[in-house]
This record gives sequence, structure tokens and C-alpha cells, in this order.
Amino acid sequence: MADLPGIVVTGVSGRMGRMLVETLRDSAQARLIGALERPGHDWIGRDPGEAMGGAALGVTVTDDALEAFARAHAVIDFTTPEATVGYADIAAQARLVHVIGTTGMDEAQLARIKAAARHATVIRAGNMSLGVNLLVQLTRRVAAALDADFDIEIVEAHHRHKVDAPSGTALMLGAAAAEGRGAILSEVADRARDGMTGARERGAIGFHALRGGDIVGEHDVIFAGEGERIVLRHVATDRAIFARGALKAALWGQGQGPGAFDMVDVLGLSGL
Repeated sequence: MADLPGIVVTGVSGRMGRMLVETLRDSAQARLIGALERPGHDWIGRDPGEAMGGAALGVTVTDDALEAFARAHAVIDFTTPEATVGYADIAAQARLVHVIGTTGMDEAQLARIKAAARHATVIRAGNMSLGVNLLVQLTRRVAAALDADFDIEIVEAHHRHKVDAPSGTALMLGAAAAEGRGAILSEVADRARDGMTGARERGAIGFHALRGGDIVGEHDVIFAGEGERIVLRHVATDRAIFARGALKAALWGQGQGPGAFDMVDVLGLSGL
């Protein structure tokens, strides 16, 4: 076990943090060697396995990223934009593989991530699943094949606790659709409709976010033309698919040089 890549999980008490702990506990390819939480969290000083109601894993939750990263090969990070950019700076100093599943980052924060990628391997994706990344590639190809007579609408649904909208995955899909049409998403995105909005603008890409219950993640890309519709859909029923994808990314990143990558690189889908 000591020869396996050591992984640090940030935000270990959260939904994805817990799932990553379980995935690493059962993995024959990597090991959990560090667990991070925000200062003052009641898991600090505890073993994450015991905190989750199971057996001890021999790891102590800390709020000291510098100490945790010093012993690691990679960090898997599903937290908040503010936390992620801080972790990115430290991971870059330590030359770690930084796998980022955090969404909702603004342009300044993305610039910080890009700067970190000059010194370390950074793999960032709005969704870590194979199915979603295939959907992104299909969306780009269908958008390229159809002209603006087909209106594009993206509908996503998540659990009631999700704090950002549209989801990172929805924005990935929107960017792919825009790229397929030779457009820039920020110039064609329609993210808010309420009241007397007037007719739909030709070439716009609409977004709709549903929040409720314990929905893991559902995404539809709708191409609506006159007399016909094409619907591309992905439904996630188990959060473990994202944890497995993130671990795959962390392992893929071992031996890669500094740079910014995404799951298309990890999964080898760029030729689709």
C-alpha cells in the first residue's frame, strides 16, 4: 500500500468528500493519506472513517493544507471557488496533481487556476463522469451539424443543496454547443427568462436549472426545430461515478508535466 499514490481529499465531510473517502478506501490503485476541512469544523482532529460511522482509516482530518500536501501525490478537490484557488496555489508549490471538480468560479478565480497550471498538473472539469464527457462531445458535433433553425435549450436538475446555477456541467454543454456553432457562449447564453421577454432570439442557448430533493444530476440538451426535436440526455443515479472519475484523473496525472487538462484528455475522447 505504501507504494500506491497518496491522495488528499479536501472538503472531506461533504457529499463528494465522503464518496471520495469510500472510493479510496476500496481502491487497489491509490490510498488516502490526507483529509482537509475548513478551520473550526468539528471533524478536525478526527479520523474521517470514524467520523463517517465506520472503521478508522489511519488519517486525521486537518485544516493545514501545506502539511497535508507535503506528503501527497495528488489532491482531489470538490469544495468552493474561494477554497479551491487557495489550494491551487499550495498544490502548485508542491508540484501535485490537482484534480478540481469545484464549479461556480469567476474569471479571476479561473485565472488563478490557469497560473497554477504553469507549475503543476491541473485537471479541471465541471463533471468527472464518462457519460457526461461523451455527452459534451456529442453536443458539439450535433450543434455543428445543425444550423440556428434548431434552438438549443439546456435543462439541468440537481439536489436542493446545490448552491450554483447553472451547473458546471450545463455550462460545459453550453460551451460545447456554442463551439460547435462557431460562437462564444458568453455572447449567446440566455440564463434568465421572466415576464414579457419577447420572442426567443435566433442562435441563443437557453439554460434552465431545477433544484429539489436528492437528485444526483440530470442534463438534457434539446435541439428544437420546426416539426422535430433532438434530445441528448444524461442521468446520474449514483454520486460514485464522479468519485471514480476523479480518482481516474488523479492517477492519469501522475507523470504528466505541468499544464491545464480536462476529462476529455483523461478519457481520451478528443478524437470523437
